Amino acid sequence: MATWSQSDIDNLKKAIAEGVLEVRFADGRQVRYRSLKEMRETLDMMEDEVNPSAAPRQMATFAVHYRD
Repeated sequence: MATWSQSDIDNLKKAIAEGVLEVRFADGRQVRYRSLKEMRETLDMMEDEVNPSAAPRQMATFAVHYRD
């Protein structure tokens, strides 16, 4: 399991905004992603690890029926 930093998240967000598929992280690693989808999935994973309380909560939806 990788250890991510806020700086890594910021670098990935910047790459997504600029439309580039290659990112250099704080520890010197350089990663080339295959697609924007892969970048967004990685970003979600990174944010969940760095800020677990900010992760979206699972929600349930219930149907309601009213009888006239």
